[in-house]
Amino acid sequence: MKKPLLDLAYEYVSEQEQQSKFQDIWEYCVKEAGLNEEQAAEKISLFYTNLMLDGRFVTLGENEWDLRSRHKFEKVHIDMSEVYSDVETADDDVEEVEEEEEYNKPFKEKKEKDDDEDDDDSLEDEEEEEDEEEDETEF
Repeated sequence: MKKPLLDLAYEYVSEQEQQSKFQDIWEYCVKEAGLNEEQAAEKISLFYTNLMLDGRFVTLGENEWDLRSRHKFEKVHIDMSEVYSDVETADDDVEEVEEEEEYNKPFKEKKEKDDDEDDDDSLEDEEEEEDEEEDETEF
């Protein structure tokens, strides 16, 4: 029974004392799985994607990989807010924002109108209080 490529990768990386280059991991998997060049060429991109998604592995930059269990959370955690702040807004995103603003426009206008009325009411209340104070001082 053949082992899945990711299990072969796990086996290889587990045996290494230090992090491993992707190319070394891939060569080991190809050899152990008995893949020919054509099969290897067809599978390498899917293997890389699966390696990225497999929680047992972590990329350490420079195409170096290791087991996640060997590293502290702080070292291998990616703060996604930093990633998203660097991403430029795509045209589709701009269109979505514009559509959302257009949809929310009537609600926003109503809220602004209500806020203005509240401000007017508070001004009237202040004026009434001032008038009352003036009336009191006259006596």
